[in-house]
Amino acid sequence: MHRLITCDLDETLLNSQRQVSERNRQAIAAAKEKGVYFVPTTGRGYRSIEPTLTELQALNQKEHYMIGFNGGIIMENYGAKLLDSTSMDFQMIQALFEIGKDLNVAIHVNTFEMSYIYNASEMLDFYNNSPQHHLLAAPDISNLKNQTCYKIIFQNSDVTYLRSLEKLIPADLKAQLDISYSSNRYMEFNPLGVTKGAALKKLAQHLDVPLDQTIAIGDNINDLSMLETAALGVAVANAVPEVKKLATFTTTADHNQSAIAEMIEKFIL
Repeated sequence: MHRLITCDLDETLLNSQRQVSERNRQAIAAAKEKGVYFVPTTGRGYRSIEPTLTELQALNQKEHYMIGFNGGIIMENYGAKLLDSTSMDFQMIQALFEIGKDLNVAIHVNTFEMSYIYNASEMLDFYNNSPQHHLLAAPDISNLKNQTCYKIIFQNSDVTYLRSLEKLIPADLKAQLDISYSSNRYMEFNPLGVTKGAALKKLAQHLDVPLDQTIAIGDNINDLSMLETAALGVAVANAVPEVKKLATFTTTADHNQSAIAEMIEKFIL
């Protein structure tokens, strides 16, 4: 029996309108009735996914959990209780920011409450209308020195360009990082050892769920660690080749066709 599902959000659970389909909602609710934990697991933070938690009737609810910042935080949704967190050293963030500010990327620095963005050229309407995003006018993050930061991101819609940037990261700095990719436009930097897979292990232990009773489903590079960790790794139809290669099962449906419902109906219901 599978008792715990960790599920990526963007391009996995959420459709192109960043919504949860009715079929997905019904399947998730049916799984919960069978005692299965459904855990949104994302590179984004808790505040950023509150609308999705509301859609899932999981916001501020007991026995509901989320994993954010690629494993940087593990939350119990009731009371927004932080169960586990690993922040990122500011000197590391500053070093990456100094590299990124001279590249063709938007840079995001994430605290629990806010994403601070420098050099944004895409999605400006979304960022300007989101209370969780603040656009920086100058290449200066010194005001974040005393804040708790969880990760930093480089954004460019050319993922091949993003992947080419790894060679610009000094070896001593790179050795302290977990580098992953998501949504085919983000290069994500976390402290070494902070991954969705590591967070799945921690949450499963907290919930007393053996790893052989877990499922992970995703679409992109930052999901690989949790697919490796779970007993059953699932890729959605729109997943990148590396994820499909690793997965035990790939859905016929993509994220716009209720892929999560397909998986739950097959393996849970």
